[in-house]
Amino acid sequence: MIRVLGGPKRLCDGLTRRDLLQVGGASFLGASLAGRAKPAAASTALPSFGKAKSCILLFLYGAHSQIETFDPKPDAPEQIRGEFGSIPSNVPGLDLCEGLPRLATVMDKVTVVRSVSHPFPVHGVAYATTGNPSIPLAMELSPRDPAHWPYIGSVVDYLDGQAARPAGRQSEVPRNLQLPFAFSSQRIGEVARAGPFGGFLGQSYDPICTEFVGQGTKKAKKTLASLSWDDYELYRGITPESRFRLGGLGGGNVVIDQLDRRKTLLQQLEDVRRGAPDPGLDRHRDMAHRLLQSESFRRAFDLDEESWDTRNLYGMNLFGQATLTARRLVEAGGRFVSVFWDEYGLAGTGWDTHWDHFPRMKYELLPGLDMTLSGLLLDLDRRGQLDETLVVLLSEHGRTPQIGNVQGGGRDHWSRCYSIVMAGAGVARGNVVGKSDRIGGDVVDRRVSPKDVLATMYHLLGIDPETMLHDRLGRPMTLVPDAEVIPEVLA
Repeated sequence: MIRVLGGPKRLCDGLTRRDLLQVGGASFLGASLAGRAKPAAASTALPSFGKAKSCILLFLYGAHSQIETFDPKPDAPEQIRGEFGSIPSNVPGLDLCEGLPRLATVMDKVTVVRSVSHPFPVHGVAYATTGNPSIPLAMELSPRDPAHWPYIGSVVDYLDGQAARPAGRQSEVPRNLQLPFAFSSQRIGEVARAGPFGGFLGQSYDPICTEFVGQGTKKAKKTLASLSWDDYELYRGITPESRFRLGGLGGGNVVIDQLDRRKTLLQQLEDVRRGAPDPGLDRHRDMAHRLLQSESFRRAFDLDEESWDTRNLYGMNLFGQATLTARRLVEAGGRFVSVFWDEYGLAGTGWDTHWDHFPRMKYELLPGLDMTLSGLLLDLDRRGQLDETLVVLLSEHGRTPQIGNVQGGGRDHWSRCYSIVMAGAGVARGNVVGKSDRIGGDVVDRRVSPKDVLATMYHLLGIDPETMLHDRLGRPMTLVPDAEVIPEVLA
């Protein structure tokens, strides 16, 4: 968390911008306009290449604790193991935090990786979701820096578009969608940060974001230094009438108030085109025409088509209903759909539990995660869609084994060892990769990096992770440098 409340900007663990510039280290590439990807031969030596027709990426912004989720340490000292116990799952030897009873019944559908590790304990969403080798803090706080590498969904969109262009194939559903709203847009108290954007591919390859239209049902009080917020917390509960709608295309310069206002939409497109020529505008214009004609895309947002049992399976909260909508978008033909559990109302929230860790885990975070992820896996499986849909649960790092002596307990940033979950198309079921030490602080077996996770995702989506893109200066860039597909994850 980067505070902007006076004085030098600091992370919530006290590191300054200068500290992180030294940690981030590497120099970065200038860029202006993306070139075409060089064709790359698919890696056929490993199984499951291209098994995934689509991907649903669930991102827990702020970062979940490995100990209170997928790697509990019941035999560790109390100041490590905390207030929660552990429970067995339906996979022998794979125990979970006791706050995840629903997930414990579906772990035979997933692979847990307990040994993700990297050296940057900051909110590096861009580092976790792009191929960039490292990202200094100055860039992490500058989302539109043209040197950023593109978000994985943006790369999938771009490469799929290149492959479809010669044959004239166009999807009715955007290939890169994001719910519930634009990243980092619904909170006060911090600076903007990088992450799910088009990077050197340009803003026309930003994810297309939805807007939330509805009301919360449960209030929460939040504090950040001198700031306070007391209002409805959407991640704790929303009304059944709440919905998501398309709010904008890409970089925010083309706005759709409602898809059925066709004349208004086309007028907006033409006005923007006359006033600000943009190489990506034709792409937006073509996309808008397709969306306006796509009945399946319109219906994907209509949650009234779902039974009450299914809606409740996901949880009647922002994350749950956004994830259900993501499943419907994939069903309608979406290729890459991201759902962020983001900060809401006030910065320093989400999964960033530096204080009030145990109350928030007990009453908001664990119940929401438990219902939503288990509901998604059950729903996809019973529909016969899990075998063709990749599901990935990510965060930017983990949290400290040691509990802080603050109100409600706290765990700070920790990137040396944490856990992620993968499931679905081409992913082994009932599987554990890697091992942490007795306190969940360091990897003792099969260390993997966020780049390895990205490489594995690309592989499953049918994209060779060694595919070359060109930056705006025409220089070749490997999608995920210095990374390897994780063979133990593959079925």
